[in-house]
Amino acid sequence: MKKDFLLLTVALPGLLIAFPSFAAESEIEQRNTDKSTEVISDIQSLNEVELPSTNAELLTQQSAPSEVNPETQPDYTDDADISIEAIAEPDYLPQSTPTYVIDKEEIQKQGATSLADILKRMPGFAINDVGHGADIHTGTYYRGASINQSVFLINGRTINNNVNTYHGGTDLNSIPVEAIERVELYSGTASALYGSSAFGGVVNIITKEGYGKPQLSASAEFGSLSLNNQQVTYGASSNNVKYNFSFERFFTDNRYRVPVGAANRDEQGFLSNADTATSTYFGSIGLDLDQKNSLNLDVTALSSRRGLIYFGFPLQRDRLDHDGLNVGLSWKTRLGNGESSNLTTSIGYNQDYFSTYGPTGAFYRTGALDTQQLTARVDHEWKVTSNNELRWGLDLKNTDLNGDVLSTNPSRIATNETEDRSLFNTALFAVNTWNISDNFLIDLGLRQSFDSQFGNYLNPSVGLRYAVTPLVAVRGSWAGAQRNPGLDQLYVYDTVHGWEPNPDLRPETGSTWSAGVDVNFSDNLIGQFTYFGSSIGDRLGVIAGRWENIGLVNTNGLEVALQLRIAAGWSTFLNYTYTDAQIKTGSERGLQLGLIPYSVLQTGVGYQNSGWQANLYVTYNSGTRRAFFTNPGDTITDFSPSFVNLDLSGRVPVTSNVGLTVYLENLLGEQYERVNRIYSPGFTFRVGLSANF
Repeated sequence: MKKDFLLLTVALPGLLIAFPSFAAESEIEQRNTDKSTEVISDIQSLNEVELPSTNAELLTQQSAPSEVNPETQPDYTDDADISIEAIAEPDYLPQSTPTYVIDKEEIQKQGATSLADILKRMPGFAINDVGHGADIHTGTYYRGASINQSVFLINGRTINNNVNTYHGGTDLNSIPVEAIERVELYSGTASALYGSSAFGGVVNIITKEGYGKPQLSASAEFGSLSLNNQQVTYGASSNNVKYNFSFERFFTDNRYRVPVGAANRDEQGFLSNADTATSTYFGSIGLDLDQKNSLNLDVTALSSRRGLIYFGFPLQRDRLDHDGLNVGLSWKTRLGNGESSNLTTSIGYNQDYFSTYGPTGAFYRTGALDTQQLTARVDHEWKVTSNNELRWGLDLKNTDLNGDVLSTNPSRIATNETEDRSLFNTALFAVNTWNISDNFLIDLGLRQSFDSQFGNYLNPSVGLRYAVTPLVAVRGSWAGAQRNPGLDQLYVYDTVHGWEPNPDLRPETGSTWSAGVDVNFSDNLIGQFTYFGSSIGDRLGVIAGRWENIGLVNTNGLEVALQLRIAAGWSTFLNYTYTDAQIKTGSERGLQLGLIPYSVLQTGVGYQNSGWQANLYVTYNSGTRRAFFTNPGDTITDFSPSFVNLDLSGRVPVTSNVGLTVYLENLLGEQYERVNRIYSPGFTFRVGLSANF
């Protein structure tokens, strides 16, 4: 598999197909407090590079802008560039690592039906989903870290990452896509702001808020695998009030023929128990109290029913119900005069109820995890001097978990139990950025945690960015991290897998780092190259049916990101990630972590004009190691074959407000092995109508 990396490294310089716009990196600037003049670094951050104006927006990530224009709305009948508004003031983030951003226009072009669909177009992600809305059980990884080793936020607050086992991990279907304004991906020093467990990264989902005149957007979509999806959103602003409400209903049976030897293959030769039905609701109301103070309330609710897709043999029939509720209230205030001091105070409530159940021969089993989490956060952004920016604050989090396990199997009756556990965590955080000169800055971060289960621990971080020339900048970062075992892993028996808890588990500890260069090759071509790595000791895993600390895993990798503007109406992108996540101890020493591909490459080309759109996406995956639940005849050293996937999306204007959308997926029709003996459905299609009024 490593030869894929060598071949692509040689080939990449010849590929002038580009990548997502990456970076909402703020200017490096010095302000004279006595005058209105300012001195700006000679080298621009990537988001500051102005490409020639064309009709089409870039296929991928957009930089988060800093101002709101309430009167500007997307207009598919206009040849002008689509304006993209940041509905809220963007947070100040460390500049030594990039912030990848993907916006609502690109989400619409991709035809994304879930957060998983959005993330898999971002560099560094490997998402092993199968079909639309597939179970989270199949695995999501960022830079070799699992979904539970990253932090997921909604508008800066944690969301449904309070359970750690597979069937209780962060549900990437839990927010209606129609409610998403943009998705931001952080790493490096920024992890000090949001949690010590971010070995991977921090994903922040920014939701829409109403602005301007009332607007109703709706879409209805139908397609292969009995798919039907309806979305509607309504938003507006009036005087000092703004509001937005969204709803999404999604269903697919994901029933299609799979080859002999496939996991979850029923007697008729179909993929079994892979159906998904979700209903998601979102609402937000914002109120500007005066020129310095504003309040915002947002609520997200989820009802999800689906089958669990296992890698195991024989056939599994377990079901998963997930109901979630997330409520947040934030108060933003400007302290003093001007923009030099901003304080945000927020409180949140998050509840997740996971219930797994199903027959096992003549017996029956159920397992429920019910968590309730209260959070509070005080976050202060303070421009101390003209060249010194400080962001600091306090996080409070209380988690209550109730686990209820029941099995009628005589061999498991002894494990039937009810667990009621609580955990309280407090953290102080600070990130300070010094502009040493016009072209050199340093970020220093600290996060001090006080945990009722695992005591006190400190996680430092450091980053820098240096403009070598007006066209080239280098950057680097290092961050310490600690991820504590979940209450479920410590105390609740997993009746579905038969995994025993372990109250003696130790936290995963280690560090992450990155080094990179940003290059402005020309007015039309910009690029970003990043080396990343991590070292995680006491990594959690299952040995002989019991949660254990399985040892050390070292990860090294490379991200390449290119962005090219070809001509009016055309745009292209390319991103490539190589990940070597090697187990360093134990019986699997020297092997790649299971389910993580060495190489993932994504590229695409798009055209739009007068409401017409066409976008072609290409994905290459080098295959993953079949690590566990192997088919008879397989071994844990086997890899699934590499594959190439082509998707085509398009939009045809019907009227000035209505468009016909078409998504053709897996154009090659190959039924490749997506991961661990779970196969893709081959060619599928979706057709729908979207409207804006």
